[in-house]
Amino acid sequence: QVQLVESGGGLVQPGGSLRLSCAASGSIFSINVMGWYRQAPGKQRELVALITSGGHTNYADSVKGRFTISRDNAKNTVYLQMNSLKPEDTAVYVCNVVRDLRSGTYNYWGQGTQVTVSS
Repeated sequence: QVQLVESGGGLVQPGGSLRLSCAASGSIFSINVMGWYRQAPGKQRELVALITSGGHTNYADSVKGRFTISRDNAKNTVYLQMNSLKPEDTAVYVCNVVRDLRSGTYNYWGQGTQVTVSS
């Protein structure tokens, strides 16, 4: 099993910045993809950004140029730097980790951290 602990959410004014962190522990070998999803009230969960073990990244169109995902493999931690935040970025942000094993691909999810963008 993999345990994920997220931090860094909160209330910020439009145009502000936040940095989310997600630390993985437990059975952390063979982690491939680490990423962030978000879910706003009344909406489906959507991918925000992901990063592979090789450093390749993918972003939702709505956050390109504003958000940056990175990872520290030594610390088994993934970060999401969010700049120029907008009210529509308000959501619960959830960390996701994917392990690729011989037996299959396994997804793990964090508990989520609330991000609220409001004046």
